[in-house]
Formats: sequence, C-alpha cells, structure tokens
Amino acid sequence: MKADSSNFSGRKGSLKDRIDSFRNALRGLHILIKSQANARIHVAILILVVIAGLILRITINNWIAIAFAAGLVLSGECFNTAIEYLSDIVSPQYNETIKKLKDISAAGVLISAIISVLIGIAIFLPRLVNLFA
Repeated sequence: MKADSSNFSGRKGSLKDRIDSFRNALRGLHILIKSQANARIHVAILILVVIAGLILRITINNWIAIAFAAGLVLSGECFNTAIEYLSDIVSPQYNETIKKLKDISAAGVLISAIISVLIGIAIFLPRLVNLFA
C-alpha cells in the first residue's frame, strides 16, 4: 500500500494519487453497501427521505439538516464496519473486550440514527400535518 500525502506537488500526493484515493473510498462505500444490511436500510430510508423532501418542497436549511444527519449515520456505519473487520482480524476468537468495543461502536450508529429520525420528524411532521389538516 502506498503512503498517502496531501501534497499536490512532486511525486507523492499527485493528482493521480488523489484520484486513486477517491476510487479507494468509493470502493469502500461499495463494500459497505454490499456487505452490511443496516447500511442498505439506511440508504433505502435516505432515498425515501429525499423523495419526500422533493415532494414536500422542503427548505434549503432542511436539506442541509438531512444531508448532515445522513452523512453522520453513513459515516458511523463506515467506522462501525471498519472496527468490526479490524476486531475480527485482531481477535478471531471470542473476546469480551472486543465484544464491548463492537457494541460501543454499534451504539454510535444507533445514536446517530435516532438523532436522524428526530431531525426527520422535526422536518416532515409539521408539513404532513399541514398537508392533511
């Protein structure tokens, strides 16, 4: 694996390196979606939220809140999955400390998902009430 550098001049950190880094990140996102059922659920819900936002014509500030919440949840899924994979390599056998690590990591995703649901309720509930009132 090549060393990573943020320097755009010279051999390390070239534009090609930046493009390769972007491709690696997209590959990681593909692995996440392909291997993690919860990530697929989060993406499916995000698609429904985007459709609802378009239909209900939410404000730019609402879109920012949704983008931030979705980014938080998906980033959490990435970190959680990375921790799980690394933990399984470090300790293939059952390990109580590794279990706690995985549980805490999963709790981070749960917290971000709950906050995202609350943000969604704050954005969509008033619009739905006005729509059906």
